Amino acid sequence: MAKAVWVHSLVEIPEGVTVEIEGPKVRVRGPKGELERDFSHAKGIRIRKFEKDGKEFVLVETFFANRKRKALVNTVAAHIKNMITGVSKGWRYKMKIIFSHFPINVKIVGDRVEIHNFIGEKAPRIAKILPGVTVKVQGRDLVIEGIDIEKVAQTAANIEQATKIKDFDRRVFMDGIYIYQKEVMA
Repeated sequence: MAKAVWVHSLVEIPEGVTVEIEGPKVRVRGPKGELERDFSHAKGIRIRKFEKDGKEFVLVETFFANRKRKALVNTVAAHIKNMITGVSKGWRYKMKIIFSHFPINVKIVGDRVEIHNFIGEKAPRIAKILPGVTVKVQGRDLVIEGIDIEKVAQTAANIEQATKIKDFDRRVFMDGIYIYQKEVMA
């Protein structure tokens, strides 16, 4: 079976966004902020900028690619695309507070979310908010926003994990805080 000689992926850079590439490090600046990521773990992958027909692109490429390297090229391109979307528009996760037995109270205190009266517990459950992420309580919803999709998703996961129920029948006790929507901010 013949191996692919050259595998590449293109990511278009929209207006208002600048991308700087220094070896394996990629820095993306936009109207919402700045993100930097180091792709030095991606061995055999080359990242560079080029211009075609008046538009700028980021080219992620590799030579003599096997199956893993092809996947790595597309993964790195997807990360860069998410960085560009984050600095130009931002990311938003929405979570719903669900309870049937004891009313749950959620408070934002500094860099953490405190969940009070969860299934009648006296001690609050605590979830960490990562830097660069904002969390707002709107009625029975939590809105998590930021420019780094990984930090926004991890903060949502921290909140969901804090309300994980053990030793109860999940069919009866469905209480918790659950992600119901992931979107790009407008």
